[in-house]
Formats: sequence, structure tokens, C-alpha cells
Amino acid sequence: MAPINRLPFRRSCALLASIALIAGPVVGSAGQAFAQVQNSGAAAGAQVPATSNIQTPPATSPTVTMNPTLNAGPASVADLASGLLDAVVNISTSQKVKDEGNGPATPKLPDNSPYQDEFNDFFNNKKDDDRNRKVSSLGSGFVIDPAGYIVTNNHVIEGADDIEAIFPNGTKLKAKLIGTDTKTDLSVLKVEPKHPLTAVKFGDSSKMRIGDWVMAIGNPFGLGGSVTIGIVSARGRNINAGPYDNFIQTDAAINKGNSGGPLFNMKGEVIGINTAIISPSGGSIGIGFAVPSELAEGVVNQLKNFGETRRGWLGVRIQPVTDDVANSLGLGSAKGALVAGVIKGGPVDNGTIKAGDVILKFDGKEVDETRDLLRIVAESSVGKEVDVAIFRDGKEQTVKVTLGRLEDSNQAAAASSDKGKHPQLAPDGNGKHDGVINPDEGDDDNDGMDGQDQGSNPQQSPQAQPQTQASSALLGMKLAKLTAENRKSFGIADSVDGVVITEVAPGSAAAEKGLKPGDVVVEVAQEFVQTPGAASDKVSSLKREGRRNAQMMIASPNGDLRFIAVPLE
Repeated sequence: MAPINRLPFRRSCALLASIALIAGPVVGSAGQAFAQVQNSGAAAGAQVPATSNIQTPPATSPTVTMNPTLNAGPASVADLASGLLDAVVNISTSQKVKDEGNGPATPKLPDNSPYQDEFNDFFNNKKDDDRNRKVSSLGSGFVIDPAGYIVTNNHVIEGADDIEAIFPNGTKLKAKLIGTDTKTDLSVLKVEPKHPLTAVKFGDSSKMRIGDWVMAIGNPFGLGGSVTIGIVSARGRNINAGPYDNFIQTDAAINKGNSGGPLFNMKGEVIGINTAIISPSGGSIGIGFAVPSELAEGVVNQLKNFGETRRGWLGVRIQPVTDDVANSLGLGSAKGALVAGVIKGGPVDNGTIKAGDVILKFDGKEVDETRDLLRIVAESSVGKEVDVAIFRDGKEQTVKVTLGRLEDSNQAAAASSDKGKHPQLAPDGNGKHDGVINPDEGDDDNDGMDGQDQGSNPQQSPQAQPQTQASSALLGMKLAKLTAENRKSFGIADSVDGVVITEVAPGSAAAEKGLKPGDVVVEVAQEFVQTPGAASDKVSSLKREGRRNAQMMIASPNGDLRFIAVPLE
């Protein structure tokens, strides 16, 4: 019996040993992996005590170790915002508005009505109230000086009778308008605090790159103290808000009531002043605009110190350089600002800069287009001597100019008003009055080009110039010498000189450039012309030289000057 009982035991032991050999590594491996997950803090090389009660853990899906930084999202701006909120204020304004017109007629009650007296009192009082309504508006602003100086937009406080700054802690202080600048839509206010205020500083917006993070704080829809973040979407935007447009575009939410509030960089510096949005609905669609600090800081400092702006003045009228004009001048590319005229008595009336020059650089700064020159000159100090790089006679040269003050242009206008002429704006190539530095009052010397005395050259005087041709056809237009008769018929001012256009052929090169009867050709390729023959000879000379365009200075009947390039083919 013993062998019979012993045999099954031995076989059972052998079977158990075989199972252990097969399953042992699997169980051990699974147990080790489980321990690594559950006991990741155990020291390396630590052994798990053997035990007969070890059980294989249940089968689970693979465990993924998560990186906490991937779930954190963008860095919080809470710390940054908390130090800036106290410097941003709500601007509340009120204005008395007087209604005009009689409005709807007062309803009538039946005769002998017992409520007639009450009815009359109600509508009479209502009518008196409506005549002087009080209109309120809300905007934003920010403190730039602990003494109480606040910056906001001009359109926030324009026309207001009362201005009040409301601080985050609920404090309300009456504000006084120190100065305003409509060209940049900026204003500086002053409050009288009992204690120094939390103030913020301007940063350098020129260092901001497209894609940099920005934060806006303001008073959208009167809610107060709202923080939004976004990025710089674009730089140098021109939205036709003023002559010095150079806006920062951002997708940080800006809504009604944010106007005048600050746009911060991630250092807590003001790099823009929120001013405008594009929105068909009135709410933010992610297209907002801020005045850059590189433009605003100088204006704000002048308003704070002087109560007004004191901008540099060059005293020229300019227009864009088109591809055709660049080609006609031999300029490599369409860049710079073309001088269309020089103001009599202005800083460059001494001939330093002449009509037909192209300004390429001003005080070391590149001038890519006309508005660049407008902004750079305005930001320059009055009385400063600067180097101006110009393109003249087919080559680049540098001249020195001492700037005047922009407001002096009004005096220049008054000085030349003896002929009853009004200051005119320089039109661009499409006849629009864009890209203007200053008005042009015309020239007392009747030479047709401000700042250049063409009449001083005897070869250009009417008496010395031979009348070889009374009229001529040229590039689709008929030209005639200026006489008293055609001056009267076309309404051409006495100050305008050159050859008058009497007819323009439809569909011609001249017609495509907007030329019309009554316009006067003053120069062809920077040469003054007084007869149709002289103009025709110059055009023929340009054709022989292989030129594709003829640059012409054109005067409108009232004396406005502009340059165009007429194709010669």
C-alpha cells in the first residue's frame, strides 16, 4: 500500500515543481512590476520579502505616468494683475445736452377733464427736463504719477462738463483736464488724492514682437476692473484714425468702456493705450487697437508738462512714391516720401529741400512710406538739427535741417493770406487729401512751386521764353500756354504757372492718371515748363533715353501740387 500511496505523492510533487518552474518567472515579474508602480519610492536594489501568500494582481491596462506641467495650462497672470489693478481707474463723465426742436406734440385731454391740471404739470415738467438732459459715459484710464496724473483717451472725456475717476477701492475723485491731443486721441487728467496713488510706467513698445503676450485692464461695459490677456497680433496698423496712426493690434478682449485703459507687457509696463476695436456687433471679436507707448509717452509728457503738444515741423507737403514715380525718378523701389511742395516761410524754404525730392531717411530713421515721415517729424524736438537723406537728380544725398514747431504753420498761413487764399491740403495720387504734413498756402512769387523762385531765372520768365508753339498734343492731352483768358475760363489762380491742359482724350494715359482740363503741368522730369513745345521736347528726350514714364508736377487750378508718372508707351 505504501508504494501505491507514495507514487501519487511523488507525481504530485513533480507536477507542482513543473508548474512552479513555468509560472514562477511570470508571477515574479508581475509582482515586481506591480511593486514598481505601487512602491516607486523604494530604494533601488531593495528586495521584496518572500511570502507564501503572494497573489498575482488582477490584469489591468498599462499605467501611463503623467507630466504635471502638461496639465497646468498657460502661466497664470494673477500675480502680475494684482499689482496693477489699483493703478487702473474708471473714468465717468457727464455732459449737459440741450435738445433742439419741438419734439412730439403734447397729447390733449377732453375738455373739462378733472385731471387737466395734473396732466399739464406732468408734461410741462417733462418738457423742461428734456431741454437739458444729462448724458453720462464710462471709459478707462490709468495713473502714471502718484501725485494724481491719469492718462485716458480724448474721446472718453471730449465735451464733458464733469469728469470723475473711480478707483478700485470705490474712491471717487473729481478730475481736471490738463491737456488733450486729438491727433493721437490722448488726454491727461489730474486728481487731488489724499495719499500717493499706485502708478504704472511706460515700457518700450518698439521691442514688442508679433506673438508676445499682453494683458489689458479696463472698464468694459461699466463692469470695472476686468483683466483680459492675448497676444500682439500685428504692429504698425493704420486704421485712418489720425495722421500718426501706428497702432498695436491685439486679440486681448477690448470692449466698449475699455477705451483709455492700459495694455501691459508681461513685465507690467504700459506698452499701449487701448483705443479702438473693429466689431460689427459692438463687442470684441479679437481685433483691438492700442496707441503704442513709443508714440504716446512723448505726447503724454508734453501734455503733463505744458498742457499742449509741441511737435516738430518740417514745412513740406508730401505724397506717396508709387512704382511709376519711382521708375521715372530712377529710384530702385517705391519707398520714401515725395515732396510735392514747400511751405513759404517754413523751415526748409531756404532751398534745403525742394519739390520733387524723395525723403528716404529722417534723423537716421528709415522712411518707407509717407506716414512714417509724418510720425517721425512729429516726434522730433522743436529746434533740433537733423540729417535728412534725400534722393535728388538720380542720386542720394544728405542735407541738414533745423525743425520748426508744428503750430507755427498757422502763422505761415496767416502771413500768406493777403491774396485771400485758404490753406489747402496736399492731395495724393488719387486726389485725396491724405499723407499731409502741413497745409500749403501757395507762393507769393507766382512761380507755381513753393520754396523755389523759378521766376528769378531769366530763361524761365514769360518774356524771355520764345513762344514757339501755341498748343500741342502730348500723351493724350492737349496743352496750351497760360493766358489771362484760359486762367479765367478754368479758374486758375494767379500763383499757378506752367502749361494748361485744355483737353484729355478718353482712355489715354493722361486720363488714366486722373488728369483733366484745367490742370496745369508745372514740371516734366523736374524741369520747369512754360510752353507746350518745352513739355513736348522734354517728353521726346525721355523717350530717346529709354524712359518708360514721364514724371510730372501737376497743379490743380487752386494751386495744389502733386506728382504723377505718365507712361510714355
